[in-house]
Amino acid sequence: MTTSTTQVTYPARLTGELDPHLSRWLWLVKWFLAIPHYIVLAFLWVAFLVTTVVAGFAILFTGRYPPSLFDFNVGVLRWSWRVGFYATTAIGTDRYPPFTLARTDYPADFDVDYPERLSHGLVLVKSWLLAIPHLIIIGLFTVNVPYWWNTANDMSSGSQSTAGISLLGMLVFVAGIFLLFTGKYPATLFDFTVGINRWLYRVISYVALMRDEYPPFQLDQGQHEPVDGGTVGPGTTPDRWVRPA
Repeated sequence: MTTSTTQVTYPARLTGELDPHLSRWLWLVKWFLAIPHYIVLAFLWVAFLVTTVVAGFAILFTGRYPPSLFDFNVGVLRWSWRVGFYATTAIGTDRYPPFTLARTDYPADFDVDYPERLSHGLVLVKSWLLAIPHLIIIGLFTVNVPYWWNTANDMSSGSQSTAGISLLGMLVFVAGIFLLFTGKYPATLFDFTVGINRWLYRVISYVALMRDEYPPFQLDQGQHEPVDGGTVGPGTTPDRWVRPA
């Protein structure tokens, strides 16, 4: 008899459930509607950087991540993912994100298991050295594609261009075009964008010293985290297309 398990592959878990009733056009203005969130998140991310440095010293001397700082930093990442899921990095729901660090019933969620103990030594090399391979890969997904080309071409003139769109942004834009003209969001495209975000947030959790486990080099697609055995958690879109109302 075969028994199933729900143990996930990495202790940082990102989920995003695709809304089956997405508006055809709302994605065009979600970035504008989310401006209040961007303002709040700008301050929260400054605090995130400070608390990460403080936590790093605490881990170096005690081997523990202060629980209050850990909960705050996870909350900032959770809030960021909800806003990204709504407005920019997935456009997977029309439900406006809540203004809270806490977990809610929102269709996008992020959480990290609290580590009882962390390595004293790894804290010195995780963020700037060990994470470099992941940061390179994440950069391929999230850095503006024309920026690389323009930077190389503008070296002789001494100028640089920052205009462009990232691969992730391009995928979300294509999804928006499908929504606008066909009323459909390709489920395979949605799963792929969520997979990119899942990889990104795992790496951020590692760089922010929240876990010692090295993130896997794999693109785990789908609305829910994969479980042991390669299957996907409940709620994954079974169909190739999802038609909004």
